[in-house]
Amino acid sequence: MSSVSTSIAPQDEPKRVVFDDPHGAAGNMQEAEVTRVRTLRGAWRWTLVAATAATILLCINQQFSLRFFIGYTQLNTEYFYLLIALMLPFTFVIFPASERAPLDRIPWYDLVLFVATFAAALLLMSSVRKAAEAGWEFGGAPNNVIAAGLVMWAMLMEALRRTGGWSLLLSVLPFTVYPLFAESGWLGPFRGTQSTLEQATAYHVLSGESLLGIPIQAFADTVIGFLVFGTALMMTGAGKFFINLAFALCGTFRGGAAKVCIFASGLLGMMSGSIISNVLTAGTMTIPVMKKSGFRASYAGAIEACASTGAVLAPPVMGATAFVIAQFLNVSYADVALAAIIPAVLYYIGLFMQVDSYAARHGLKGIPRAELPRIMDTIKDGWYYVFVIALLIVMLLYFKRESHAPFYATALLLVLNQLFSKDTRWTFATIGKFLEVNGRTFVELVGILAGCGLLIGAFSMTGVVSSLANDLLHIAGDNPFLLLGMCALTSLILGLGLTTTACYIFLAILVAPALEKLGLNRMAVHMFIFYWGMLSSITPPVAIASFAAAGIAGSPAMKTGWESMWVGSIIYFIPFFFVLNPALVLQGPSPYLAGLGLMGLAAFGTLFICSGIQGYQPFVGDLRGAGSLEWPIRVLLVIGGFVVATPGGGIMPLSQIQVTLLGLGILLPTVLIALLLVRRQTMVPNGLRIP
Repeated sequence: MSSVSTSIAPQDEPKRVVFDDPHGAAGNMQEAEVTRVRTLRGAWRWTLVAATAATILLCINQQFSLRFFIGYTQLNTEYFYLLIALMLPFTFVIFPASERAPLDRIPWYDLVLFVATFAAALLLMSSVRKAAEAGWEFGGAPNNVIAAGLVMWAMLMEALRRTGGWSLLLSVLPFTVYPLFAESGWLGPFRGTQSTLEQATAYHVLSGESLLGIPIQAFADTVIGFLVFGTALMMTGAGKFFINLAFALCGTFRGGAAKVCIFASGLLGMMSGSIISNVLTAGTMTIPVMKKSGFRASYAGAIEACASTGAVLAPPVMGATAFVIAQFLNVSYADVALAAIIPAVLYYIGLFMQVDSYAARHGLKGIPRAELPRIMDTIKDGWYYVFVIALLIVMLLYFKRESHAPFYATALLLVLNQLFSKDTRWTFATIGKFLEVNGRTFVELVGILAGCGLLIGAFSMTGVVSSLANDLLHIAGDNPFLLLGMCALTSLILGLGLTTTACYIFLAILVAPALEKLGLNRMAVHMFIFYWGMLSSITPPVAIASFAAAGIAGSPAMKTGWESMWVGSIIYFIPFFFVLNPALVLQGPSPYLAGLGLMGLAAFGTLFICSGIQGYQPFVGDLRGAGSLEWPIRVLLVIGGFVVATPGGGIMPLSQIQVTLLGLGILLPTVLIALLLVRRQTMVPNGLRIP
């Protein structure tokens, strides 16, 4: 077993994940649909490395005010366009135009797109200072700026297609051109202020509300630093450390291999924020061990997919969408990370309970201690990761320096790694690989985030958001539960075709204002939208995390996707809990005390939900022993657990005490009946028949 848990060397992790599949790159914080990419070599590789180094240095200069440009103060918009000029053109050389496009060379048309994008970005960068002075985003921009804007608009749409697939392009493109016909009668509640092509182009590429809006601002201000930190962490051997630590701590438990999977993926996810990176890093080690321990292949893949999906939920380093949320709400990233703590804990508690009940029902044992890594040896090998993570958390939560924190943590990590690790000590070759890994991730994210920024610009131009919020409230009859249900269903449907970030941006513009008008907490509303959009990772027909895990497990992709929905079903409940009481996202009066109390109730209710889902109740036993009443009992356990876990008060008609008593009123007789039936059944084989 020890050979398995250490079989992936730290230098091999990024190589496997990055060069075979850039969506699994160490530190990657966003996954798209496209998996067919080019591996750059020679001059192109070094051009990407140089552009990435320049991007990181520009970010450091901007965040730390180092004044690299002597005698010149760079505007934020100029900084954003420099990043776009450095990264966006590489979309066309890394991501092929079609399935038939060559991978071993770069076609002439991709070179044309590369040059056109770079030239347009430079021209627009040189124009934004004058545009800000003269108000060109509202009219009067010169023809050459409009022409460059049209080129940039077209390049952004093609970049969206290549990085996010046709579904993302077809979802975003109609809305970006929507201001051109916004006064058309057939639009109904979507009617707004119409713009000419010149006005729309100027607004899209020059204003701070569209291309240079919230998504690119989040990328430029905070995402770059956290990507750099996540990549450095993986390339210094943190993956091996976290996985060995998970095996050492959880391997001997009932169903230990699956609990190792959950714990390891949670630890890795806390540092990378990437779902697919988690699946490919932890899954290659945990899925074979789960299968060997008795878990069927599709179930093992489902557990890994669900555990890795938690990566975008788990602080301190969440997925890219969390940084966009911070920009939308105009709060620090630390506030978003704090808000995610209790929901993330509940999610992983639910997964642990699901796995424990499944293992108990099927008699699955843990891994013998002799086959596991020793805890002290593991800590001895990677003790300095604790100091690095502690520094990151202190910088985030105490000093509130989210733009600086990842750079300080990366610097400390690299110093300690060079001093105390012989196996993962960096060389010049490692630095080149590190920059290439980051470059590929930057390119993909810029391609997605910049294009999605046009969504915000389109609705900002037309002024339709306020009226649409009123229309939604009218349709829902001011009923918050109906509106939440509509939002959840819309998020799930959009999430099936869009990346999590794109889905969030759509609904943060269109639905969030209506929910906020009902008096619901803003942070809870935006986290609710984020969670539901994220469910596409484990929900067929897309289920990108499930399909990646199925490839490792050797199981049917769709079967693994449906199993993932079953295993991760607890996440479908959690978003409603924290919208009903924002204390679960640490908002409102006395949030910490109230949040801990509600978390305890939610965890208690989750125990029964998982027992009903899996058919095994702790202290009762296998519910198959209840005979024909098994399924009624399981349904009642899920209902009762959900009621107990549901916060009372607020928009709920019942108080917290009333809700809890109602849930216990369902659970107590159900558990008592189950106990009597199961014990009666187990006594029969021993000849102790009860008349």
